[in-house]
Amino acid sequence: MLLGDIGAAPATKSNVINGSDATFMVDVIEASRVQPVIVDFWATWCGPCKTLGPALEKVVEAAKGAVKMVKIDVDKNPAIAGQLRVQSIPTVYAFVDGQPVDGFQGALPESQLKAFVDKLVGPSAPVEIAELIGLGIESLKLGDIPGAAQAFAEALQMDPANPKAIAGLGRCYLTGGEVDQAREVAAMAPADSKEPDLISLRAALKLAEAAPSQTHALENRLAADPDDHDARLELAKALAAQGDFAKAADELLAIIAKDRDWNDQAARKQLLTVIEAAGAGSDVARQSRRRLSSLLFS
Repeated sequence: MLLGDIGAAPATKSNVINGSDATFMVDVIEASRVQPVIVDFWATWCGPCKTLGPALEKVVEAAKGAVKMVKIDVDKNPAIAGQLRVQSIPTVYAFVDGQPVDGFQGALPESQLKAFVDKLVGPSAPVEIAELIGLGIESLKLGDIPGAAQAFAEALQMDPANPKAIAGLGRCYLTGGEVDQAREVAAMAPADSKEPDLISLRAALKLAEAAPSQTHALENRLAADPDDHDARLELAKALAAQGDFAKAADELLAIIAKDRDWNDQAARKQLLTVIEAAGAGSDVARQSRRRLSSLLFS
């Protein structure tokens, strides 16, 4: 299953645009029903505007999509400035749900600008990211890979370094059979990240890269000789690469049950990788550990 551009690493998209009297209804009023919109009224001849504008843009971009900024040159667009009774510039208004809710005049230090934006955004951005990630995880469980990829990608638009969103998007690619893309997404996170979902993804990538592509010939070998541990090990690798961790674990445990020390405990080592790929808290991990302990200490 190809995800196309849905699961691609999110491109950089500016949250600051130039507005006008003609586009004010769309850029500000309608847009503010989705996210807070800050309107900066300025002019090219205004000294304080040259100080405020870049500083405010920096703070808005740092909010990673939680707020949008629209810049309006009052000399070119006097109508809206007149309706809002802008008496001096720079003047800044914040709109939420189509209405102005806050504002200030003059250039402010960056710390106050950040406080102004934080007041607008509040805790909604982290909550929304968590909800998107939760939606992505649930969609993955239901087999809705494009839907899951969309949710994880939207979370990454808001927080490009979020390790759970990175892991989720990588898992979408891997589940869709797009190993190279999954590897690229996983590389977006720090190599030393301790995020469990990311560790699981990287383990699954190792399995996918090292596994044979077909299982039919291996199954035939086992049908002819159930004690062909080499074939069973390769079959387990292939099953794990396809994401069938439960069946892969069954095959590996079958080897351990017959010869726990075979090939320098190759089956046990592979089982630990499968458990890591399935996720430490998964049913596969819990059941496999219990069965392994039973075999080792019986």
